[in-house]
Amino acid sequence: MSNLGPVALPPPEPIRTDRLVLRGPEPRDRAAFIDLLASPEVHTYLGGPRPRDQLEREMPEVPEPRAGSFVVDLDGSMIGQVLLRRVTEHGRPAAVGKVDLGYQFLPTAWGCGYAAEACAAGLDWLDGVLPGEPVVLATQTANARSMRLASRLGFAEVERFHAWGAEQWLGLRSPVVPRDAP
Repeated sequence: MSNLGPVALPPPEPIRTDRLVLRGPEPRDRAAFIDLLASPEVHTYLGGPRPRDQLEREMPEVPEPRAGSFVVDLDGSMIGQVLLRRVTEHGRPAAVGKVDLGYQFLPTAWGCGYAAEACAAGLDWLDGVLPGEPVVLATQTANARSMRLASRLGFAEVERFHAWGAEQWLGLRSPVVPRDAP
């Protein structure tokens, strides 16, 4: 198993897809981060929204880059984020040490395929910097959209468990082995 290594760093250049750019945070993203974290719709399956007034007080004017966190930009505006972070000892035993894929998108971006496009781009980047790295994804089973996306991205169920007052699903994306590997 590799250490945090490149997962802890943003890519040296933005990741570009047909419609999106995955990049580090910029000062102009502050309002979108607050909208994302305060949204009841976004946080229906994530433990509930944070209070907007608290976010306004605590969020720095320039959002801090975080290890493995990428802003998803559409036409110059943040619409969400993709997270690729190593699971610590606090995760499920089947997930510990693996890279966890997380994502959040503003409700105005839902239903357009942006999450699939951005997550696939982030996974492709990860495959290039950490070839053969297994990736996990956890979501509530009640989150039908997230369950469909996990399947579309190639995650297969490892286990279901009860946490945070709901049934959770843990999926694993098998490592992508480079074609030139023996």
